Amino acid sequence: MSEETLLEFPCQFPIKAMGKSNLELDLLVIDIIRRHTDSVTQDSVTTRPSKNGTYVSITVTITATSKPQLDAIYQDLSGHPHILMVL
Repeated sequence: MSEETLLEFPCQFPIKAMGKSNLELDLLVIDIIRRHTDSVTQDSVTTRPSKNGTYVSITVTITATSKPQLDAIYQDLSGHPHILMVL
């Protein structure tokens, strides 16, 4: 299988996860991403509630080191039942 990508590693890469605005979804997302990288800092995380406050999006910008690393992060995030969408 080819590892083709237009990205040049290492690079800054934003990962966005969305889910219901409930207890500490941001901590869940950060915990999952930290399993794959140690480049998560307080300044690299932003949250944004939806218009009605029902949903929240969490963006975490990491220093990505490879395509397999990004694939693993996306797989773990999208496999969690509280995370509705990952971009």
